[in-house]
Amino acid sequence: MSIQSKLVGAASGLVLALVTNVAQAEVLFWSTQAKPVEEAQAMREQVLSGFEGGVDYQPNDGGPWLTRLQAELQAGSGTIGVLGALHGDFSAMNPDDLVDLNDLGIASASDTFNELATLGAGSLQYIPWMQASYIMAANKEALQYLPEGADINALTYDQLIEWAANAHEAAGEPKFGFPAGPKGLKHRFFQGYLYPSYTNGVVRTFASDDAVTAWEKFRELWTHTNPASTNFSFMQEQLLSGDAWIVFDHTSRLAQAFNERPDDFVAFPAPAGPTGRGFMPVLAGVAIPRTAPDMEASKALVAYMMKPETQIATLRATNFFPVVAVDLPADLPPAVKAAGDAVAKMSGSADANPGLLPAGLGDKGGDFNRVYTDAFERIVLGGQDIRTVLDDQKGALEAIMQETGAPCWAPDAPSDGPCPVE
Repeated sequence: MSIQSKLVGAASGLVLALVTNVAQAEVLFWSTQAKPVEEAQAMREQVLSGFEGGVDYQPNDGGPWLTRLQAELQAGSGTIGVLGALHGDFSAMNPDDLVDLNDLGIASASDTFNELATLGAGSLQYIPWMQASYIMAANKEALQYLPEGADINALTYDQLIEWAANAHEAAGEPKFGFPAGPKGLKHRFFQGYLYPSYTNGVVRTFASDDAVTAWEKFRELWTHTNPASTNFSFMQEQLLSGDAWIVFDHTSRLAQAFNERPDDFVAFPAPAGPTGRGFMPVLAGVAIPRTAPDMEASKALVAYMMKPETQIATLRATNFFPVVAVDLPADLPPAVKAAGDAVAKMSGSADANPGLLPAGLGDKGGDFNRVYTDAFERIVLGGQDIRTVLDDQKGALEAIMQETGAPCWAPDAPSDGPCPVE
């Protein structure tokens, strides 16, 4: 055999080996989620180990995650196969940098989430992957005081107020509980629940007439709220002590009550107002960058992440809830089962109206939250005129939006440039 033939043969073998290695290479899953060491390890061992071909799961903080992604997109080629991130991360991207995933034929069980995942492009630019949220919970003893004909899984704010009033009268003291303490998540209730339910917005509609109505309703609910709520930060404690019978809080801040006394409490969706059932999902998705080295392997991994068994494994690993219809196994902690059912009903409701986490505010996030907590303290605790307070606070909100340049997020209509306070 000639030297030339040997070289050609060796080169062919090398090419074949390289092609084989590429085909067998693990998919790089580049994620901003499940970053703690324990969660990342659980993702690798419990969730991704069953994927044929292998996965290199690499979670990172938002800055490094975006820097590498942008470098690969600018170069026109890269090694990242699948992206995992929050909706806000994807919404800040150019949809053209993400692969259209409609042809996979998979989506979440929530039409609302699927619409968000189009990023305005008309097709799925990411697939909703997992979610967390805030829900309602109640002592089962309080169920007897529900308004006649009310469905606990489809309450309105008016029915919630009537229920709280009935419980107040029966107990001889107010039994609604709200996390208004120093470390309570009250601002998320106003931003993600009350405002979307009454104004279909959170920034544009901050000082609207509909916002006045929203605050009037909340002030009415407050008359049936345990006044010690200004010291409450984790509502599980008030449920367990009996200081509150009906409460709102993040799923993680209700867990202790359900795990200690699972038969005593019930979890259910947040109520609805005139513009829908406002709720704040912490929604994560999976996407494929246009520079993915093995498109078929990336699509296979995305499809794998949406299997019911993978979604349940993800729940065990991260405490984020499935976005597809699943039957939760009996061996999950009671708090996970209760909250998961409530979150699924809330996000899958026909009138779901998600108020997303604020995005694009940088180090002004605290100032943004303070606008809403200050409004609460002045209107509800201080008894000041609602219109006067909103007009006053409007200036502070406008200044934050102008300084940060943050565009609107759902449910506010999109904006070119800073989200206006109308």
